Amino acid sequence: MAEVRIKKIDENEIDTILAEDIDFQGVLSFTSPLMIKGRFKGEIKAESDLYIGRDAVVEAKVEAKTVSARGTIHGDIVAHSRVELYSTAVVYGDILTPDLEIERGCRLNGHCRMIDPGDIGSVAEDGRSAGGRTAQRYNGPRRSEPNRSDQEETGRAQVGGGQAD
Repeated sequence: MAEVRIKKIDENEIDTILAEDIDFQGVLSFTSPLMIKGRFKGEIKAESDLYIGRDAVVEAKVEAKTVSARGTIHGDIVAHSRVELYSTAVVYGDILTPDLEIERGCRLNGHCRMIDPGDIGSVAEDGRSAGGRTAQRYNGPRRSEPNRSDQEETGRAQVGGGQAD
């Protein structure tokens, strides 16, 4: 199997960086590329690209042109162009995007729905998550009954180091 190669990020090309020592809550909207290296909780609605640093923790509903993650995201992601999940990324939420790249080793605990780029706006506005169901906060893995496997319990199978339906 071919190795996934996601373009390296040059921080000099990013207009705004929320540094490691930033802990921010609220609604974040922007029109130029932004990188989060610290903690963010709330909602992100962007017309540009969002980069999540390796040690960053984002608890938010995220909508952006491109979402490129090395850190942790708790919340649903809507990307109008693409989602890039590096090997260190952890996502607890659903993804809606026309293009998805996942490096081996990342963890995705949620559903992924891939649709045509022109259809994303209407699907994202209908109040449902990327998986087509109402979004719910991830509360950790479910406990299995004694004679059931994890795959039976969660309905997910291991795919390339991450999880998918």
